[in-house]
Amino acid sequence: KWVVFIQNQVSSNGTAATTDGQTVQTAGNAQDPQQQQQQQQAPNAWQVIKGVLFRIFIIWAISSWFRRGPSTPDPSTPAGAPRVPSRNLFPKDTLMDLYVYVSQEEVFSDFNNTDALFWFHRDLVYGDWTTGEDGDGCYQHYKEMDIPEQNGSLYIHLYFTKSGFHPDPKRKGQYRRLATVHATRMLNKYKRRKFLKTKNLLTGETEADPEMIKRAESHGPVEIISHWHPNLTINMVDDHTAWVKGSVPPPLDQYVKFDAVSGDYYPIVYFNDYWNLQKDYYPINETLKSLPLRLSYCPLSLWRWQLYAAQNARSPWNFLPEDTYEQSDEDQDSVKVALLETNPYLLGLTIVVSIVHSIFEFLAFKNDIQFWNSRQSLEGLSVRSIIFGVFQSLVVLLYILDNETNFVVQVSVFIGLLIDLWKITKVMDVKLDRENKFVGVFPRLVFKDKSTYVESSTKIYDDMAFKYLSWLLYPLFGCYAVYSLLYVEHKGWYSWVLSMLYGFLLTFGFITMTPQLFINYKMKSVAHLPWRMLTYKALNTFIDDLFAFVIKMPMMYRIGCLRDDVVFFIYLYQRWIYRVDPNRVNEFGTSGVDHAQNNTAAPAPDAASAAITDKPEGEKKND
Repeated sequence: KWVVFIQNQVSSNGTAATTDGQTVQTAGNAQDPQQQQQQQQAPNAWQVIKGVLFRIFIIWAISSWFRRGPSTPDPSTPAGAPRVPSRNLFPKDTLMDLYVYVSQEEVFSDFNNTDALFWFHRDLVYGDWTTGEDGDGCYQHYKEMDIPEQNGSLYIHLYFTKSGFHPDPKRKGQYRRLATVHATRMLNKYKRRKFLKTKNLLTGETEADPEMIKRAESHGPVEIISHWHPNLTINMVDDHTAWVKGSVPPPLDQYVKFDAVSGDYYPIVYFNDYWNLQKDYYPINETLKSLPLRLSYCPLSLWRWQLYAAQNARSPWNFLPEDTYEQSDEDQDSVKVALLETNPYLLGLTIVVSIVHSIFEFLAFKNDIQFWNSRQSLEGLSVRSIIFGVFQSLVVLLYILDNETNFVVQVSVFIGLLIDLWKITKVMDVKLDRENKFVGVFPRLVFKDKSTYVESSTKIYDDMAFKYLSWLLYPLFGCYAVYSLLYVEHKGWYSWVLSMLYGFLLTFGFITMTPQLFINYKMKSVAHLPWRMLTYKALNTFIDDLFAFVIKMPMMYRIGCLRDDVVFFIYLYQRWIYRVDPNRVNEFGTSGVDHAQNNTAAPAPDAASAAITDKPEGEKKND
């Protein structure tokens, strides 16, 4: 209701709608309804997208406002009293003792068990950055531990106490609540391992490990395995900010703990595993004799802690499946490796070029929709290539769904398919046949070529190009299908069809760009092409070329980038040889010379019928 109200307020004010360069006032003027209906046009795709983005923003703003729950009141202050800033319970340069216990119990109470004590360090200085082995305030401790029974979990229980105190609450006189900081977390990490049952569809044999096949049969397609990483860093944040209870911004509020009585907060303890890469985790199984663990204690500044906390934070609206977060952790590994191993100058260049790449991709998307939305004539454009593009997008979507790819990738491919389907309505007349229904219930979809495509020579050249193209594609398709069936393992026949089609399109899909080159050659013109969109896509392809040879990439991906460049250079060559001829007569019976002479000359009828438009009407409107 709020969205509708705001939209009504916006539409009822003095906003203006532009139509063919004319401005029509929609408020404050009393016009005839028929005249208003003639002046108004249906909103284009870009306006629809902007409207959707506006709705998303309004919904986000309203939901954020409602998510702001009442702050937790301070029990030590009376109702209605203003909340006062709190202080750190451990002042600067406080002497501390560190107790680290490792146990299979999530709640620890066995302080008298010496075997559970992993590390004890006396007289640490809070906020000290100069002591330690390397003079940076850091200390390390290494020890090998026994493997937990029945593949159980291991928890680390961390206690910082002011010097002279003990973390055991049962020791009277040696324990003090406000002098003890406690934190705990699980040391091992449970990860999912999926078994893909693939085989050769002709022989039924597989190259998979027999032991893995047995585990798949006993545990099912998904097995949850405990993994271990031998390194962990304990950070104590050197911070004395006057935090106000209930006003700490997320995700920092998860780590700032306030005392319920005094209202002050305990020192912030952070378990830092940001640089623990997913590839360095290994499963805990019977082949291991012990579990090594190297603990590091280091002070941490406030701004660096904020960076780590923001990177590890997840949205409270966890509507995505757990597999998506596991894949997201693996994707972040590539970013961490780039930060660790890449030259700083190359890394800065990568960030800048990535931003430029995103801008070009957005502009290409914008101009592509704008071109097809305003296109009135299909003369010179390959309609079959657009139809084939829908088939390509559908195959890619089905393939990534069959292989359980990242959810974000699935959404982006699905949106691309919707755009390709929308293009079909622009290049063909799509109607519903309600008389000849499908199965007697559903109306049939009837596709018919537009008159501007049929009446021109474009359809003849388009059919001719795909005829010659089929002589090359069909043999290649058959050879690739036989190769995939003989030498590649698949989950089933459906998976074979999708992987075979996807692999074929990935290898030879660039050939479908050649019909447009053939039409340009026959018509001796390139004025009908969406050059803005092609230019932005070509710039993105050049950027992909740069990083394909700088960063480790599969050879087929590098070849794919190069062949797209070759096709674009052919487009540029055609644009150079088929230059704009001012003496050439267009389909409206005029030429550049005629415009220079105030339209005083008229072309011959036969020349007017065979002329090619120097510039399509859609791009004229855009200019």
